[in-house]
Amino acid sequence: MSSKKSKADLKVVILGDKDVGKTSLICRYIDGKFVTTDSTIGASFFMKHWGPYNVAVWDTAGEERFTGLSSFYCRNAGAAIFAFNLNCLKSFESLGMRFLPLLSSAQDSCLKIVVGTKYDITSPGSRQVSVEAAEKLALEMNANQPMEKLQKPPYFETSSRTGYNVDEVFEYILQYCLPYTSDLTMKPTHSKSTVNLSDTKNQTHSKENKCCT
Repeated sequence: MSSKKSKADLKVVILGDKDVGKTSLICRYIDGKFVTTDSTIGASFFMKHWGPYNVAVWDTAGEERFTGLSSFYCRNAGAAIFAFNLNCLKSFESLGMRFLPLLSSAQDSCLKIVVGTKYDITSPGSRQVSVEAAEKLALEMNANQPMEKLQKPPYFETSSRTGYNVDEVFEYILQYCLPYTSDLTMKPTHSKSTVNLSDTKNQTHSKENKCCT
C-alpha cells in the first residue's frame, strides 16, 4: 500500500549485537511471519502506515565495524529498540556500553525500548538476563521520560518465531510517540518498499553469517 506522503512522522531504529534477531523481529511485525535472514550490512529501511501516520523503521548492522553507519542512521530518531538475546549476557551488556551512545544525534525525547529476543528457546537454565536487570536498564535509559506516561518499564520479551509480544513492542512505541486520532481504529498497513542501504558508503563486504532469530 502506498501513502500520499513520503515523509515519516516517526523514525524508529533498532540497535543491538549481530545475531540477536533484529531483522527477524521487524519482519515478524511488518509481514506477520517468521523469516531467517543474512546479517544486515549497513542498514535496511521499512515503512509502516499506522492510521494517518507514516512510520520509518530502520534496521541497523550489529557488528562493531558498522558503528559509524549505525550512528548516522540514528539521526533524528524518535524511538529506539535495543535488542538483546535473553540467553547471551554479552549482548545485553553491549546495549548500554556500545549502542546507547549512538543516539547522540537522535531526538532529545527519544524513547528507548529494551527487547529480549528468543523467548521461545529460553529456559531457566539458558537464561542469562533477568527480567529485573532488563527493566532496570530500560528505566535508566529513559530517565528523561515522565514516569506517568511510561506507566511501566519499557521492556518486552519477544519471540519472532511465534510472534510473542512483537506487536506489543511496536504498539507501545506508536501509542507513546504519536498523537491519538480517530483514524487509529484503522488496521495498520505497510508498504513493502524495503531498501538495503549497504552501498551508500561505497563499502564492499563479504557475505555475513546467518542471523540467529
